Amino acid sequence: MTEAHSKSRQQAEIAFSNEQSQFFAKNNAVEELDSVAQARDAKTLRLREARLAKELADRMSATSNLIAKRAKSC
Repeated sequence: MTEAHSKSRQQAEIAFSNEQSQFFAKNNAVEELDSVAQARDAKTLRLREARLAKELADRMSATSNLIAKRAKSC
């Protein structure tokens, strides 16, 4: 039940297959780049939150040290 196609039809099928492969390869590359960008954004957000938490802790510590120093001097 296999049909023999003309040579021009076979060439067209091959050309279409090549184009389709390139299209899917581009889509995969774009998806990969999006994934990398999302991972980078998530890491940036996580690091920013950690930095802000550390800065807040440092400020709180400095404030409590200053209060303790004032209490001793009075």
